[in-house]
This record gives sequence, C-alpha cells and structure tokens, in this order.
Amino acid sequence: MKTRTIGLLFLPVAVCLLILSSGLALAQKPIVIGAPLSTAFLYGWDAERGIKLAVEEINAAGGVQVGKEKRPFKVEVIDTRDLEPGVPVSEALMAVEKLILEKKADFLIGGPVRSEAALAAMDLLSKYKKVSILTTGVLTPKYHARVAEEYDRLKYCFRIHGEAGQLVKEIMACFKELQDKHKLNKVFIMVQDVAHARGGGEIIAKIAAKQGWEVTGTEIYPTGTGDFSMGLLKAKKTEAQVLNIWMDMPESSILLKQWYELQIPALPFGSTLAAAEQPGFWKATEGKGEYTLCNVVNAGNAPSKATEWTMKFFDAYTKKWNIEPEGLGSSSSYMAVYTLKDAIERAQSVDSAKVVDALEKTDLMGVYGRIRFDPKTHQVIPALDPKEGAVGTILQWQKQKRVVVFPESIATGEIQLPPWMMKK
Repeated sequence: MKTRTIGLLFLPVAVCLLILSSGLALAQKPIVIGAPLSTAFLYGWDAERGIKLAVEEINAAGGVQVGKEKRPFKVEVIDTRDLEPGVPVSEALMAVEKLILEKKADFLIGGPVRSEAALAAMDLLSKYKKVSILTTGVLTPKYHARVAEEYDRLKYCFRIHGEAGQLVKEIMACFKELQDKHKLNKVFIMVQDVAHARGGGEIIAKIAAKQGWEVTGTEIYPTGTGDFSMGLLKAKKTEAQVLNIWMDMPESSILLKQWYELQIPALPFGSTLAAAEQPGFWKATEGKGEYTLCNVVNAGNAPSKATEWTMKFFDAYTKKWNIEPEGLGSSSSYMAVYTLKDAIERAQSVDSAKVVDALEKTDLMGVYGRIRFDPKTHQVIPALDPKEGAVGTILQWQKQKRVVVFPESIATGEIQLPPWMMKK
C-alpha cells in the first residue's frame, strides 16, 4: 500500500516535470521577427497571416533549436503604408528602422511591399546587418540584381517569392497556349503607374511582339483609379483579344466589372491582379469577373497539389483565418518562417553572418516546391516542376472557383474563353 501511495504521490510531480520541460522553449528569450507590411492592403494582411500561422505552428511544436536551447519566435508587425497612394518611401523606411531599433527585431520577414520602398530599405538592412526575407509585393528584378552587384554590402537581402522576369516567362508560356489552342494574337496592355507594373508591361510588350503577338495599345493608370471604361473601349476598337493587366490596387475589381458590362471580346489576363487573387473576388464583382486569369506567383495561394505540404498549408490557413489563402504573400510568407527556422538550426546561431551562409545553402521541400536561393543574387530559384524549384501559379475564375491552369505539373483545369468572345 505504501509503495503504491508513494507512486501516486509522485505522479503529479512527474507530469509537472514533463509539462515544464516541454515549455522550456517558451521561457527562453524569443527570436523576434519584424514584419514591415502595408497592412491595409492584400499583400500586407495576407503576408501577416502567413507569418503568424507559421510562428504559431513552430512555437506549438517547441520552437527553434538554437544550439543547445529551444527558443520561440515572436512577431512584431508595423504598418509601412507603402501601398497607399501618396505615402512617401521615407515612411516605410521609418517603419523598418523602428522594428530594428525599438522592437529589437533579430530578422525581418515580409516587406516593405512596394518595390521602391524595398529597394530603399536595402541600405538600412546593410547598415544594421539584419537578414531580411522578402515575401510579398516587390516584383522588380532590380532587387536581386543589386544583391549580385553589391554582394558584400547587401548579402543580408533575400527574396523567397517570384519576381517580374519569371512571371513574364510564365505568362508568355500561357500566351503560347492561347495562340496555339485558341488562335489569339492581339493583346492590349493595362498597367498601374508603379515601377514593377510599368516595367512588366514593357517587357510583356517586347516579348509578345517577338512571339508573334500584335500589341494594339498600352494604358497606364494612377494608383486609386476608379474608371477604366475608356481604356477598355480602346482595346475593343483595336480588336484586342487579350487584356494583359498588371495592377495590385483593389480598384482593379472595377475594371473587371466594366469589362463584363461592356462585353469586351478579350480575355482578361492579370500578370499581377490583386483583386482577382482573393477568394472574395466573385462576390466583389457579382460574378462578373468569371474567366479572369491571374498570376498568384507561388503555389499554395490557390488550391493545388504541388507538394504534400501545399494543401496542408491551404487548409491550415483557411481554418485559422476563416478564409482561403488570398494571393501573393500568403504561402511565401508562411514558407519564409520555416526557411528561417531551418537556417537558424543549421547555423546553430542567430548571428546574421552565419544565418546568411546557412540560407545560401538552403535545400528544403516546401509548400510551393523545392526552396533554394541563388547564392549570388539571393533570389529563390524558380521552376515549372515543384521537385526542381519554386513553382508559380496562374489561375482562372471558373464557376465561382479559382482553378489552377498553369504550370501543367500542378494544373487542375484548362483555360476557358467567355461565351461572347467565342461567338465573335
């Protein structure tokens, strides 16, 4: 009886010790992730959600193994406002500096989101020797080009999502399908007046012309534009068959509603089209956005089976935030946290130089394929096969659903044309 009683008395102690040991990571000093994001816009809030979901999962599993200790992640978010019209780049830079100096961020993940702000922030990252992984917005090729040109100074800068050059390659592959299968050969370009969109539109025009397309016109719209009817009518007058749209402003949903109401006989194809990326697009356009194509940059931002991790992320995000992954920034922000964890654990340190070295050696199968960085540019290595690299995604709205139509390795459907275009 005494032996049994002693055993019972010690049982709560053993349980307590187990609980205490499993919670040691949370008692350690946290690794602070600073997230400079334009939180009022899609590419800000979806990135914040992706980051927080990953941090929650990692901490629940015990945290990050740094040498002999386990440490949790902690997220500090500051609104850069850099996607808002008229907000100067200096405001985004102040947000980045505040994260570093006041919030004591060990690493930065997310933005700044606007290309101009991210390019300017590179000098701050160099000054404070802070490793940053861009995960949303910022499509300009100048970012990774600067890393290559000034490696010793800017080696702390990484980007884990696709950029304009790769997006254009993917888009033109789809254009080729439209040429071959649907006999389309005229394109009208509509872009937002921001660096990545203007540059992307110019590249599309040049490559499309070489590929046998006739570019019937280009329209550039200031951020916040609310009427696109004149440009749409120009496209119709020039007999364009594809509208290539490059916009990250929410007002682009108005463009698609007007396209439907005017029955423009051209297929809307968003190189970047923030409004059409979101699950609420169908409702926002009252179903008038059906047949719209858009590039959501990385797999996982729309349902597919790119890897074994893709739908696990998709379902976890949906459960956590009560909405499906919303577009560029969702899966890449989530994946960046896991990639940073992997690098810290291999480096056995949070020292910036050691983590840079570990990130350059990253080889991790993730939500949208194999994650590796070019060691000279720190740009994630893209591919059309998830076994080889980071895979992009082009989707089309069909019957209230986002259907992946590119690349073929992860596609769940084929491109369809609107009925009034078929009649023409």
